[in-house]
Amino acid sequence: MKIFIKNMVCSRCIAAVETIFDNANVKTSSVILGEVETESAVPVMIMQSIEEKLLQTGFERIMDSAHQLVEKIKKLIIVKVSELDIDEDFILSEFLSSKLHKDYSSLSKTFSQNENITLEQFFILQKIEKVKELLLYNEFNLTEIAGKLGYKSVQHLSTQFRNVTGFTPTEFKKLKVHHRKPLDNL
Repeated sequence: MKIFIKNMVCSRCIAAVETIFDNANVKTSSVILGEVETESAVPVMIMQSIEEKLLQTGFERIMDSAHQLVEKIKKLIIVKVSELDIDEDFILSEFLSSKLHKDYSSLSKTFSQNENITLEQFFILQKIEKVKELLLYNEFNLTEIAGKLGYKSVQHLSTQFRNVTGFTPTEFKKLKVHHRKPLDNL
């Protein structure tokens, strides 16, 4: 039985959800971002208890197909950005259409209707949060970050960063309080 779960964005989320199912004595065959597969059907009373625990932990069971699709889209974007392997020629619409085997216009419409943000805006926000993370860790310089996240130039990255955050990347690094957002709140 597949159960779709909202707000799973990292390996700690997977561990937290696994714990919830383990504590409910429900055997899972796989737990990945946004999805849990159980070895057998889960009784209604136990599922209600799991849903309560999920809500308490910041997750939510997704029941309808539109929300399931939105979570799949988010998962694909989050994973793509985290891999730091986006080249300049990357086209979001082609990537999502090929992965989900659906027309991009329908994906975009479903996403926008359910999230009140466009797919492109969500993708940009994910990339900017990754830029913030990489800037704080000092692993890469701005040129390397721009290359890894598909920006055509450092100027393009800096302009987009400033439009989203109000700061240049250099100003952001100098801040005492860094305004990062959890990925599930984007």
